Amino acid sequence: MPRPTDNIPVHSSDHGAIAEGVATATTSAATDTAGPVELRAENICMTFGGLKAVEDFSLVVRTGELVGLIGPNGAGKTTAFNVITGVYPPTSGGVTLAGQRIEGLPVATINRAGIARTFQNIRLFNGLSVLENVIVGFHRQGELGFWRTILRTPGFVRERRQAEMDGMHLLSLLRLDHLAARRADSLPYADQRRLEIARALATGPKVLLLDEPAAGMNPQEKLGLMDMIRGLRGQFALGILVIEHDMHLVMNVCERITVLDHGETIAVGTPGEIQKNPKVIEAYLGE
Repeated sequence: MPRPTDNIPVHSSDHGAIAEGVATATTSAATDTAGPVELRAENICMTFGGLKAVEDFSLVVRTGELVGLIGPNGAGKTTAFNVITGVYPPTSGGVTLAGQRIEGLPVATINRAGIARTFQNIRLFNGLSVLENVIVGFHRQGELGFWRTILRTPGFVRERRQAEMDGMHLLSLLRLDHLAARRADSLPYADQRRLEIARALATGPKVLLLDEPAAGMNPQEKLGLMDMIRGLRGQFALGILVIEHDMHLVMNVCERITVLDHGETIAVGTPGEIQKNPKVIEAYLGE
């Protein structure tokens, strides 16, 4: 797993959201520290029967960059995520990770290549402990094998012990280490969200995709989430792509934003540019 050196600060209807986000948005340009392109989606089209869910979608995420993907309900955001992560093979277009084509590959293969994601609806192993949920993420990098696991060979024991140490280190960075022995489904909602992010980070991603990470959080928890997301991209040297309906969060965290409406890209730019774009305002608020 990536080994960060500093602690990450963490604290436990579109109409209103866009207005609030516009009122408080930052206008910073993309970070000067962004590195090489890690993820590139080019001219993606995704059709279900006769319905075009995504049309001619393109996007770039660089190392150390925070990118937002926004749009009204039904705009095609989660479909775009599903294409990037291999849930759907695109009808046309391509996806590359670190220069290698990955579109149409199995989900597990894409994850091993370096893309991890969270989900709009939390997907944890509820019967496992917090620590065990993170250890599951490390298995992508391990070579435990069926018989080594069943027979608990010395190699298995060593690897399991290392996974537990790395898991506790990761949980401590997200301020969840004191909950390591708790069942995942016993955690408060915001902590379950953070646990899902911790498990995704355990896979050692180059790019992290967060699907509505602030859903269900109160304002104080959202502030903590913003701090955490800002810290993650530098601590783990990765690019982050965020789908989020909370415009305050998106405008204050992301350096570059792509806006979808009915499957089509209607705007790309900095938060300052997006908040003043007439097409974006019309898509959210109507004429």
